[in-house]
Amino acid sequence: MKYSNLLVVLCAGFALAGSAVEAGAAQKGVTHASAAKKMTQKVVFQVSDNDPRKWQLTLNNMKNLHAAMPDATIELVAYGPGIAMLDESSPVGEGVKAALAGGVTVAACENTMKALKLEKTDLLAGVSFVPAGVVELVQRQAEGYAYIRP
Repeated sequence: MKYSNLLVVLCAGFALAGSAVEAGAAQKGVTHASAAKKMTQKVVFQVSDNDPRKWQLTLNNMKNLHAAMPDATIELVAYGPGIAMLDESSPVGEGVKAALAGGVTVAACENTMKALKLEKTDLLAGVSFVPAGVVELVQRQAEGYAYIRP
């Protein structure tokens, strides 16, 4: 058998095997969506921009993720100019409060706070603090968190 013919046969075999696995899963009532819901996912979001639209996008993404995967661990890390949106009077303050109430961890970078001369009491109640936002992102990714940035 020629090499190219062998590849065609192997590819067809793998496709049939994959279809058989999916068919078996479907018979058991398992779909990609239900499998995703059963899987415990860890996700870290980054917002480093002082842009209400990016913040709103991130808040919406976290809300949608939580709806699809209620057991997911969700963290948002804010640093740089983005930390301004963690103020009580920010245009997304209510959305951040709702995320906190829904179980999202919202972490503010203490390096940024120090540079901006911010105190912990200057930020929304419930916000947690990390020494360095970038380090937090690196550590979370090393721990298997999916990383999302708008």
